[in-house]
Amino acid sequence: MVQSLELILDDALDESVRREWQMLLDADLPSQGRHTGSSNRPHITLSVAEEFDRLDARLESDTIESAFPVRLGALIVFRGRSMTLARSVVVSERLLELHSRVSELAQDAHGYRSHTRPGRWTPHVTIARRLTHTELFDAIRCLDSTPVDLDGTTSGLRRWDGERKIEWLVGEGRHQNR
Repeated sequence: MVQSLELILDDALDESVRREWQMLLDADLPSQGRHTGSSNRPHITLSVAEEFDRLDARLESDTIESAFPVRLGALIVFRGRSMTLARSVVVSERLLELHSRVSELAQDAHGYRSHTRPGRWTPHVTIARRLTHTELFDAIRCLDSTPVDLDGTTSGLRRWDGERKIEWLVGEGRHQNR
């Protein structure tokens, strides 16, 4: 099972993404909105590994500023066994600095995923997974009326432990089962 470190979004930006999830649900298309667990929220994944035990201690002793302006941009598609539709995250100096720092802290984690390393990472917020070609076309058409860019701020760092199904905000030290 994987663990991740994620940037979460301010309430207004979170709600904007959830509206897009709902538009796809209303059109009976795949959507992240189908996952009804309380831990399912729009986020920007910074790092993924099989375990982050040392990262947690490092994050607690490091001061990482995780609130800054962010812009979600154009829709992008990730291809694989099926397709994923996402909002790109417009890269800023602040975002790259944070990602670089997190990558330094996480690079020796067991099972560290190379696609989250600097130079290989594509910042995004997932809108829908496991789309067929037809569903992808329909989803893009469905979201055509949404704003091209969504502006807001990031509001914190979240740790997700997929094996134990718990999440917590970095720096708050509380773990919540989901």
